[in-house]
Amino acid sequence: MSKKTQAAVIEKPYHKKLIRRRKPNRSIGGDVALVLFLVLAGLVMVFPIVYAVSNALKPLDELFMFPPRIFARNPTFDNFSDLFVTMGKSWVTFSRYFFNTVFITAAGTAGHLLIASMGAFVLAKYDFPGGRTFFKIVTIAMMFSYYVTGIPNYILINKLGWIDTYWAIIVPAFASPIGFFLMKQFMEGLPTSLIEAAKIDGANEWRVFAGIVMPNVKPAWMTLIIFSVQGLWNNRAATFIYSEERKTLVYALQQIQLGGIARTGQAAAVLVVVMIVPILIFVFSESQILETMASSGLKD
Repeated sequence: MSKKTQAAVIEKPYHKKLIRRRKPNRSIGGDVALVLFLVLAGLVMVFPIVYAVSNALKPLDELFMFPPRIFARNPTFDNFSDLFVTMGKSWVTFSRYFFNTVFITAAGTAGHLLIASMGAFVLAKYDFPGGRTFFKIVTIAMMFSYYVTGIPNYILINKLGWIDTYWAIIVPAFASPIGFFLMKQFMEGLPTSLIEAAKIDGANEWRVFAGIVMPNVKPAWMTLIIFSVQGLWNNRAATFIYSEERKTLVYALQQIQLGGIARTGQAAAVLVVVMIVPILIFVFSESQILETMASSGLKD
């Protein structure tokens, strides 16, 4: 018997022991309990969405039924058709409200992504005086809610002359601290050797940022886009925008909800229209969010 064969015979049982030791020590009952818990948690989380969609498909008599039923007996799209008829009677068209919301959401998200990514790249990969202090200020800014900063923001925007303009909503979105914090923490896990190798090959700072850093942190900026779109899409903008032709779609739809009992069906349809865009964006980007959560704590 050769030495290789003897080594294989000696090591084979040892490897089997290692494999047996790595086998998770879980019972079948524990696995079943875990699956049941996850199913129950999923049902609890999806129930509000299902109930909202079901209400939007109910005729008026079923909406006022007591006790309320989860699913519609006679589903109909009358609530949605009545909603668009009501919006069509407004002296500002539905397309104008929709354009305002899309423009504010797209411009605010793009600016937020660009500024947060560029600032996070500098803080994550370069050491300069005051860098740590600046990041501490960003972290502290995350502790303050909108209700705390609302009055200072209004005074500043008023002095800049941006009241009743799109910029009153778009520019403050650029400085949201959550995106800066997310991108910085994720970029710290990017190997510095990758950036140094690109510079050795002759790449400038912009080439490194746009061609190497951003593609490698795609899960982070996809998550940032979702957060930004959710915040801007659902922004009523009533505090800063007064002209009806500049109002957002959410504001117009919420005014319909205040129409009384006769518009209960339309109010249910409004809820679905408002939440459909953030939900679709989340569904199509779910894998990127999970990757961000799984790898944001890794370091080089």
